[in-house]
Amino acid sequence: MKDQGTAHEFTNELINETSPYLLQHAHNPVNWNPWGEKALKEAEKEDKLLIVSVGYAACHWCHVMEHESFEDSTVAAIMNEHFVPIKVDREERPDVDDVYMTACELITGRGGWPLNAIALPDGRPIWAGTYFPKDQWMNVLNQFVKLKEEDYDKLVDSADKLTKGVQSTDEIVKVATAETFDESQLPIFNKNIFNVSDYQLGGRLGAPKFPMPSIYEYLLEQYRISKDTELLRTTEVTLKAMANGGIYDQLGGGFARYSVDAEWLVPHFEKMLYDNGQLVSLYSRAYKETYDQQYKAVVEETLEYIAREMTDKSNGFYSALDADSEGEEGKFYVWTAEELKEILGDDYDVFASYYNVTDEGNFEGHTILNRTLGTKQVAFKHELTTEEVDELIARSKVALLKVREERVRPGLDDKIITSWNGLMISGYVEAYKAFKTPSYKESAVKAMDFILSEQKQENGRLNRNYKEGKSTINGFLDDYALTILACVDVYEITFDKKYLDAADELAQHVIKHFLNPETGMFFYTSDLDPPLVARKTELNDNVIPGSNSAIARALNELGILLYKAEYSAQSRQMLSNMKETLVTNDRTDFSCSWAMLYNEMVHTPYEIAIVGPDAAKLRDEMQSRFLPDALYLGGEDEGDMKLLEGKLQEGETYIYVCQNRVCKFPVQDVESAIDLMTR
Repeated sequence: MKDQGTAHEFTNELINETSPYLLQHAHNPVNWNPWGEKALKEAEKEDKLLIVSVGYAACHWCHVMEHESFEDSTVAAIMNEHFVPIKVDREERPDVDDVYMTACELITGRGGWPLNAIALPDGRPIWAGTYFPKDQWMNVLNQFVKLKEEDYDKLVDSADKLTKGVQSTDEIVKVATAETFDESQLPIFNKNIFNVSDYQLGGRLGAPKFPMPSIYEYLLEQYRISKDTELLRTTEVTLKAMANGGIYDQLGGGFARYSVDAEWLVPHFEKMLYDNGQLVSLYSRAYKETYDQQYKAVVEETLEYIAREMTDKSNGFYSALDADSEGEEGKFYVWTAEELKEILGDDYDVFASYYNVTDEGNFEGHTILNRTLGTKQVAFKHELTTEEVDELIARSKVALLKVREERVRPGLDDKIITSWNGLMISGYVEAYKAFKTPSYKESAVKAMDFILSEQKQENGRLNRNYKEGKSTINGFLDDYALTILACVDVYEITFDKKYLDAADELAQHVIKHFLNPETGMFFYTSDLDPPLVARKTELNDNVIPGSNSAIARALNELGILLYKAEYSAQSRQMLSNMKETLVTNDRTDFSCSWAMLYNEMVHTPYEIAIVGPDAAKLRDEMQSRFLPDALYLGGEDEGDMKLLEGKLQEGETYIYVCQNRVCKFPVQDVESAIDLMTR
């Protein structure tokens, strides 16, 4: 529709949304609608097909398709006359995205964003694809206009078949009798990961390369138990390669979403909160095992970036930074040699050696900063001490950041997503455990308090989205699972039981509103949500742990800490359902969160109870060690937790090392406690 008396020629229904991605399209000539009953009823009333177009604010090719097609009045005229166009922010509505992405993968064998689907007025998908140049997109539209006019029954038949396919993709059979889990499978899981690992360049073989933090969390856990150096080596090759590569912002901290090449050099420059939350956790844990100072620097710089650019006044964390600025991907982050020489002067030669800068550049005539030489090598080359190199690099980074801050910044997606905030909170917790920086603990606690006060509603219900004071969209399974895990994490560094109580309430809500009793797994959407054409169950892990594996791990931890056998039994049932898939599928890299739960079933986590006036001091000291197979509880008194009953000895602080609620003789120092943790 035309704007009346405004600077914009067009305004559509998206103008009333809060999503930055939807608002980007609010002045397209396309008459976009948000997903909802209103749009579907309009399609039914006007007898029009739906166009469901899905993307997200930091998506480069989403912007390209918008500029080429959705801002074009000729394309818009076809879309408006013959279809009801719907725009979806996949980060707000991953449930809608999953339905049409599954359809796309069934049709084309692949997926991606932007995702564009054609559907019947009731939402059943007929066809789906990804990015299309303008001419191809117009051909697609015209083909469906013609098919609707000449052979509508064929479209209905296609929709019936495709919808059945979408509904059947995540079917799983409930195991009647709980399985047993033995150690013999763990080396097979490890071998499966080794088979797809790139030992030269890190990550998985080939390109593009995505950080997959759960793979390396799992390998580190396995290393703690087995001491198989291959597990640690596989992890460290990847951590080093990412930290040295262009995927890591060498000046400002933080990781991009993925590398388009096999060398981690050229990133897709968008920065996502979920990657950075998980990678802060991973590098913090790796530091506790290796004491590698580069890992510490990565954590510190990344959290400086999160505090500087991604933290809202509410204490929640924003979703993403765009890949583009001034219409060019990566323009904010790259440099020419001439620019660097002018800014750095006499420091340029050393800086260029340190960050692999050349006159010709490594990215379209520019340089993406990356490291191929160590500090000692640079110092030797330029006849300097390592201290002198460190000082030069530090002042150079300050100078370049000052210049970079004057550039046009990438767009910020400032919506706050509950599940991603859970990952970032857990990242802050792990960083605090590793480095004891008070601000890390403060940030974790403040962010969790924000989630519990603003996103948690009555009766344990969570909302997914928060922006400009508005809490919206009923939460999905990942919102609950990752928040529960973060609640447990925050409890561990505070011993404030309100966080376990909150986690308990959320878990009860999940069991009541998400559980599929026929399979023993959990639907991604609750029974409080308007139904889609398929109610999906997320089973696999990806760049984020899958929601079922995450809730299974959360229930296992809560079952142990809160002495709730029903939670533990539910977790065991879920893993039993997945066992055959786990042990027969050679792609463990897509099920590492399940593999971690398997490991926890085989090697029961230690319950480390620390009670007495010095509980916080001993807790912090013990948590700075790499002990991933431990859960912590305690406080200055016993409180009301069953696992702490009878453990307080007046005026003294004791550490109890327990397993399956059976405790060894208490000790009063961390070294003695660790000595008791033997397999």
